[in-house]
Amino acid sequence: MIPLSLSPQRIALLLGGASSEREVSLESGHAVAEGLAKRGHQVTKIDPADEGFYQTDWSGFDVVFIALHGSFGEDGEIQTYLDAQDICYTGSNAKVSRLAFDKILTKEFLLSSQQNIPTPPFVSVTAEDDLSKLFDQIDLLKYPLVVKPNKEGSSIGVSLVSCKEELPAALSCCRQFGSVCLIEKRIIGSEWTLAFIDDEPLPLIQLKTNNLFYDYAAKYQSSETEYLFDFDFPENVKKKIISVGVQTAQAIGTHGIARIDMMLDNQHQPWILEVNTIPGMTSHSLVPKAAMQAGICLPELCERVVLSALKS
Repeated sequence: MIPLSLSPQRIALLLGGASSEREVSLESGHAVAEGLAKRGHQVTKIDPADEGFYQTDWSGFDVVFIALHGSFGEDGEIQTYLDAQDICYTGSNAKVSRLAFDKILTKEFLLSSQQNIPTPPFVSVTAEDDLSKLFDQIDLLKYPLVVKPNKEGSSIGVSLVSCKEELPAALSCCRQFGSVCLIEKRIIGSEWTLAFIDDEPLPLIQLKTNNLFYDYAAKYQSSETEYLFDFDFPENVKKKIISVGVQTAQAIGTHGIARIDMMLDNQHQPWILEVNTIPGMTSHSLVPKAAMQAGICLPELCERVVLSALKS
């Protein structure tokens, strides 16, 4: 971990935005603002959805903390804009953010011969595609399947599909959040997540929910979701999950805080689901829980993220 030696900073905190994850971003942002203030930093909240955002004078800030989720947050757009303003910001750079936010590009990258990192087999479907011509390709995945928007987070627009007849409705739901849909093989097994501060993995978390999967309600609303740090799995299985997560973060090139979401099948093979370059920082969020398990409180976690940005 980076040793802490940070004097008070003038921090522009970006939160809110206009994406479908606005409410989660606001909650994350308020938690970060409170944490940084407790460490003695001067925090100014800025919402890109507000009129006048592009007239912001960035010269009055030492660093920008990005707590935006979804588009214009995780997709590389805000990073590109801040690069043009010549101000440092937290998290991954524009190129890495753009890659990780695009689930299909990420999967293609992970499956490339250079990486060969396991991720569930998939088919991509655009609004222009004739679904009837893709059924043979989709059938090769074998049901059950997961349908999700290519560029969304927080499990928004995600459906589980058990048979061909359920596909049209799932795609209709998915297309409310983008024209490109990802149809992937559903891995039956347990759900896991591995968070990072730069290249240091935080404690591994196993997720247990009474819902069909770790959906929006399980993430942000349910009090029954379990976050486990002690597992009924052999040590070598735990090490394998961590190894695949570390390999993925290094291959993608994440910076600052990041989170790798995985499934572990019944043969103890880990599968990468998604890479999150701006994970949530709410009371329900996984990265703060993992950090707390490592003895890092939320204010210290936020400060580590700022220090990482300043040193990069």
